[in-house]
Amino acid sequence: MRKSKSSLILIAVILGILFLIPMVWMVATSFKSDTEALSSMSLFPKHFTLDNYVYTLLGQGLDVPIVRWLFNSLFVGIGGSLLVIIIDAMAAYGLARLNVPFKKIMFPMFISTLMIPWVITFIPLYLQFGNMGWLNTYAALIFPYTANAFGVFLLYQFFRGFPKALEEAAVIDGANKWQVFVRIVLPSAKPMLWTLGIFTFMTIYNDFLWPLVSTNSIELRTITTGIAIMQQGSFVSSYGKLMALTTLATLPMLAIFLVGQRQFIKGITQTGIK
Repeated sequence: MRKSKSSLILIAVILGILFLIPMVWMVATSFKSDTEALSSMSLFPKHFTLDNYVYTLLGQGLDVPIVRWLFNSLFVGIGGSLLVIIIDAMAAYGLARLNVPFKKIMFPMFISTLMIPWVITFIPLYLQFGNMGWLNTYAALIFPYTANAFGVFLLYQFFRGFPKALEEAAVIDGANKWQVFVRIVLPSAKPMLWTLGIFTFMTIYNDFLWPLVSTNSIELRTITTGIAIMQQGSFVSSYGKLMALTTLATLPMLAIFLVGQRQFIKGITQTGIK
């Protein structure tokens, strides 16, 4: 038993190191000069410099709004995640605990959409937003992610197992269904909401194809499309500056995960138990 545990720990450590190596190389290269990044094979910089970050953030000599790209990604990611949490929580609670007509048919229909590849809905979404005049707007970057069947499924499992006695006690005290949902059920679902929020934010923040197609204004580009622009443009041979930009793009995801890490782990654990 101990040998098997030790073997699993060893495998986990090796896999963790393999996943960390590209991250370490990215951060280390971001502190190298462009000349050293191209010529030196060493992992860590011989001459530590912050010039790449200063150049990237201040945009010296650049005609692209890198800080605006970061803002766009954060705004779209946070806004889309909040909408997904609100919509999916209400939908999941209605299907799990309320007398919604045809809910036995509706729930399997929702879950079946998880098997539909995103690329199949790509053209209909583009045409729909084009007809509505929403292309090249923040609405086009946010609203396509709000129809999230994964969130409904995740929260549905939690709401089904929520103790009915707590809801009945709140009703006896004079609470209506909306108050029961907001004041009793949602606070108990905080770990699941954090889990859904982190997954959704990562999906929106990392998306490349939809922001690339749905926007054509340089000011509305997200950081993922911006990195592609810079990799083929001003930073084509400036690996230090390109890695600095990539490191800056990674920081918001890392920060949000660290803030919600405890709730995220608790939510994953509860999902596994359910």
